Amino acid sequence: MASILDEYEDSLHRSVSVQQSRASVGIPHSGYVNARLEKETPIFNKQRIDFAPPEKINGLVVSSNQLCMSLGKDTLLRIDLGKPDEPNQVELGRKDEAKVYKMFLDHTGSHLLIALNTSECLYLNRSVQKVRALSRWKGHLIESVGWNKFLGSETNTGPILVGTSQGQIYEAEISVSEGSLFSTNPDQYFRQVYTLEEESGPAPVCCLEIERGIEGKFFIIATTRKRLFQFVGKVPEGTEQQGFSSIFAVHADHLPSFREFPANLGFSEIAFYTPKLRSSPRSFAWMMGNGVLYGTLDYNRPDSILSDERVWVYPPDIDITVNKPISIVLTQFHFLLLLPDRVKAVCTLNGQVVFQDLFLEKFGLLTRMIKDPTVQQIWIHTEKVVFRYHVQRESRDVWKMYMNMNKFDLAKEYCKDRPECLDIVLAKEAEHCFQNKRYLESAKCYALTQNYFEEIALKFIEAKQEEALMEFLIKKLSNLKPSEKTQTTLLTTWLTELYLNWLGVLQGDPSQRNLYLDTREKFRTFLSSPKNKDCLFNNRASIYELLASHGDTEHMVYFAVIMQDYERVVAHHCQHDEYDEALNVLSRHRDEKLFYKFSPVLIQHIPKKVVDAWISMGSRLDARNLIPALVNYSQSASTQQINEAIRYMEFCVYQLEETQQAIHNYLLSLYALCRPDSLLSYLEQAGTNPNRIHYDLKYALRLCAEHGHHRACVHIYKVMELYEEAVDLALQVDVDLAKSCADLPEDDEELRKKLWLKIARHVVQEEKDVKKAMACLSSCALLKIEDVLPFFPDFVTIDHFKEAICNSLEDYNKHIEELKREMEEATQSAKRIREDIQEMRNKYGSVEPQEKCAACDFPLLNRPFYLFLCGHMFHYDCLLQAVLPNLPAYKQAKLEDLQKKLAATSQPSKSHRRPKDADTISLGKGQQSREQIKADIDDIVAAECVYCGELMIRSIDKPFIDPQKYEEEMQSWL
Repeated sequence: MASILDEYEDSLHRSVSVQQSRASVGIPHSGYVNARLEKETPIFNKQRIDFAPPEKINGLVVSSNQLCMSLGKDTLLRIDLGKPDEPNQVELGRKDEAKVYKMFLDHTGSHLLIALNTSECLYLNRSVQKVRALSRWKGHLIESVGWNKFLGSETNTGPILVGTSQGQIYEAEISVSEGSLFSTNPDQYFRQVYTLEEESGPAPVCCLEIERGIEGKFFIIATTRKRLFQFVGKVPEGTEQQGFSSIFAVHADHLPSFREFPANLGFSEIAFYTPKLRSSPRSFAWMMGNGVLYGTLDYNRPDSILSDERVWVYPPDIDITVNKPISIVLTQFHFLLLLPDRVKAVCTLNGQVVFQDLFLEKFGLLTRMIKDPTVQQIWIHTEKVVFRYHVQRESRDVWKMYMNMNKFDLAKEYCKDRPECLDIVLAKEAEHCFQNKRYLESAKCYALTQNYFEEIALKFIEAKQEEALMEFLIKKLSNLKPSEKTQTTLLTTWLTELYLNWLGVLQGDPSQRNLYLDTREKFRTFLSSPKNKDCLFNNRASIYELLASHGDTEHMVYFAVIMQDYERVVAHHCQHDEYDEALNVLSRHRDEKLFYKFSPVLIQHIPKKVVDAWISMGSRLDARNLIPALVNYSQSASTQQINEAIRYMEFCVYQLEETQQAIHNYLLSLYALCRPDSLLSYLEQAGTNPNRIHYDLKYALRLCAEHGHHRACVHIYKVMELYEEAVDLALQVDVDLAKSCADLPEDDEELRKKLWLKIARHVVQEEKDVKKAMACLSSCALLKIEDVLPFFPDFVTIDHFKEAICNSLEDYNKHIEELKREMEEATQSAKRIREDIQEMRNKYGSVEPQEKCAACDFPLLNRPFYLFLCGHMFHYDCLLQAVLPNLPAYKQAKLEDLQKKLAATSQPSKSHRRPKDADTISLGKGQQSREQIKADIDDIVAAECVYCGELMIRSIDKPFIDPQKYEEEMQSWL
């Protein structure tokens, strides 16, 4: 296997020059890497609004889909963009020469402020048609308004900030009265809170913005032509309605923090970008003389909200002395600059112009550009035309910019749904890490790309970065599909070889002990990974060969356990005399086949532990399959070791209640060999019923005879009912044992007498003990003195059994008297029976004319009937119908046969002159008479009352309705 891998590594070097072949590995290569990424479509899509104004457009503001447009001198047009066909026109009602200077619309689209060039200000609410003048604002040319996005509503602006051309910042509040259309003064108050200055004195307040941070902190951004001021302060909770005076009061004696730039456009403008689903801006862009100051807003900073600031200078074709920018709008990744005849879009990531749109001269000069912060639409107008820009998939190419800036995490974030772009980013990141010698990170990225597998592998091989190569292969393996079996097999085998090589290098270096342990753990994790399980299992033979070639027995055992190849594990332990470990593996995994295979080896070395393991397995092991191991062991072991075999056999017999004959026979052989005392108790415990004995009787008899265990043989003879052999053998051991055997055939008195005669003969002839012979007579009632007299020798005097002879004569006399008494009792019984028969013949019963059949309830005397002693009366046919279904089959057949015979005797004779003694003649031929046939029928049909007899008792559990007719009966009741 190692040679195969070496050849493969050589093939990698050859494949570099011929990458198109890619056949050596077969790792799939995507076809989209070199394809065109996507069809280019404009990010900023311009649309001309189909609107021809009757007068020139002076100004336009949009917010929350509400558009307000100033036309000519005295007209205001309001359009709900959700209902563009329903415009609303409002007249300002001005008779003087005043013109609209600027318009300001709040974030809800409800409050519109109209600044006039005559230093006056008008107010119009979305819900009314009449414009109201703000008297307190008179005398101030309004340059900017900072709306309160936190307290404002459709009827009340809440505290707002107002910037003037003289640098003053005023705090004001406008409210619509609930009682009438307007109160006397819709402006609740108008008070100065601060004055902005530049080095030359007060400067116009170009822009105002109010934002709220955490813990009640407010940030106020104000700009002049060259400066950007920040006011930071806390407004106590619950006092927000009192305004922002406290924040400006902090800076009454000193200037707040500000940024200043030397160049001057004569004005400045700041734009903010607020993401969807957020209420606070995330970034800002300030258009001033030196360029555009761009940055993010960090609300967690204590003193300044501005963060990550950078200045993007204007493109070379913009000369602020000739064609200075007019307006600025900020989107997620771009800011748009409005010039008199064109729009430029600059990327905020790299400052490059990515979009430019030139307007035709016929539309006139561009006047103003604004953005609706709610729907993210950009509006541009001239004096005659209105345009709208839709922002489409602005982030489509952002990944490229982040990638070129080596911000790979951000690049991947913006192309995670575009695999072809993600592949390019990953490849660039991998190459970047490789060039900076961050090989492990490079390997992880390369594994996720679709680059040529051979190229990448060869790069790490040439750089001698084996660890990074392993990381690359691991990641590549995890990304393969289950169907790519060949590739999975190759990578798995290669990784195994690399791990083994690396472990071999580290193991020989004591200073690398920790790295060795860490690598070993990774290798074991790799081997035990569920994802690799099927591949490793199918190629386990190759893995075993690799492990064996490296001499790594530790991981060979570990791998075998993972593959559940416990046979190999146990065999390994046995080969290295690790018998306890082998038994632990068997006990842990409880595989019966492995127990059968390795028990013969293990029991030779650790018999007690092996038997304990067998016992713990219980009934899962078939003891018959373990007998060969025990037999081999017992033949070469001592008596003490054989006790372990006996212990397991006893467990099987007494605990598991095994009934297999082989087990019982083997236990018998062990008892006969080493424990004769336990042999007889086992036989007695097994009982004497041959059908319930589980050992082989003939085998047990031969075994006991061979070892001279006579009492056990006697017991077996008794079980086999060979009583004569049992008595003969018992007489060699003990006369009392023989006596107990002689009484066993209880149903065969002749055999018992014969057995006792054997005992008596033995006592008389062998033991020559007359007294003991006389004791035999008293032990068995079947023996008489005359039966044993022939066994005595002629010289024995009568005195020894005089008493026995007398007792025998007395017994004969008693028996004769008993027979006489029994004869007299029999005579008396016969006499009483004859009298009862005579009485029954004379017994009768009376039947009244109105009596009815107990079965059919019709008059009884109309047809032949039966009368029973219990009083029940039945017609013959009714009784027959009730009795016949309950008769046994043989009686039904006999009754049918008798009825046929009766019908045959009822037929008239062909000859009317038949002799009178014809019946007598037929009787002489062996045929039954008509009366006899009727009597036989009566014996069957009228043997007992059908209601009072045994028939009624037997039918107690019979259903009232025949189950076969149950459905029919049930339907009849419905």
